Amino acid sequence: MQRRLHTDWQLQFRMFFTMALLAVLYLVFAVILARSGVGFPLIVIIVGGLALAQYYYSDRLVLASTGARLVSESELPQVHDAVGRLAAMANLPKPRVALIRSPMPNAFATGRNPKTAVIAVTSGLLDRLQPGELEAVLGHEMTHIHNHDMTVMAMASFFATIAAVIVQNAFFLSLFGGLGGGGFGGGNRRRGDSVGLVIVVSLLVYFISFLLVSALSRYREYAADRGSALLTGRPADLASALMRISGSMARIPTRDLRTVQHANAMFIIPAAVGQGGMMELFMTHPSLEHRLNQLRRIERQLAEAGIGGHRA
Repeated sequence: MQRRLHTDWQLQFRMFFTMALLAVLYLVFAVILARSGVGFPLIVIIVGGLALAQYYYSDRLVLASTGARLVSESELPQVHDAVGRLAAMANLPKPRVALIRSPMPNAFATGRNPKTAVIAVTSGLLDRLQPGELEAVLGHEMTHIHNHDMTVMAMASFFATIAAVIVQNAFFLSLFGGLGGGGFGGGNRRRGDSVGLVIVVSLLVYFISFLLVSALSRYREYAADRGSALLTGRPADLASALMRISGSMARIPTRDLRTVQHANAMFIIPAAVGQGGMMELFMTHPSLEHRLNQLRRIERQLAEAGIGGHRA
């Protein structure tokens, strides 16, 4: 049975709006850098080259950084079968499957488009979840692929780090002619003022970018939860999986969590679970409570519509 996932126009608008705001923000940033004497053409070349590399190789970099290994159908038949079934139901190409040898139960999707997509699962996830729960998690990741939010998040997060890189290298740029133009001779005061301005503005740009990207990341998780619930017809299975994954996090050794924390924004549950409240504004994921409340609402709506899912 095909359950075609419809376009989430709210998510599409939020992705467009976030990228537009980031573009304006970095345009203003570029003007400030140019007026401060930064060697702007060189920065454009470097950033442009890195952006292209990020777009074309982000999936490989993510898999390598998390220790994920592509696996065949003979190695993980249960996962391949579920992924193939969900892809057919969603009218998407079947993503590749990767395995991360880690006791932490988690999963993520990566790739610049559905044709190059990969769904990665940890060995801890396979050990802890029931078949229905596993399928619900895979449905969540399949929705990320359908929504193309992986690419937008990768690019948005990449550009959000540029300001931090400039902060770290502002003094280096000043010494080698990036700022001021006074070389090692005169103009030390002007060069120092320029470095200070760039650092302050870079910090401000990074903070605003971080808030924008975090807000988009939280919404895309809500959207993926909805997609999984509608695709499988079983919101309760995803709710159960989220609770099981979240509850297991405290029992995972800290060293295992630290090795993958750089990929927190991609996981279905971050390696360090937050507590919600005001701190949720700075988190890449909504609180577990808010996600479970949404799934309960969807379950009631499906029950009223007489829609239920098959069991895996």
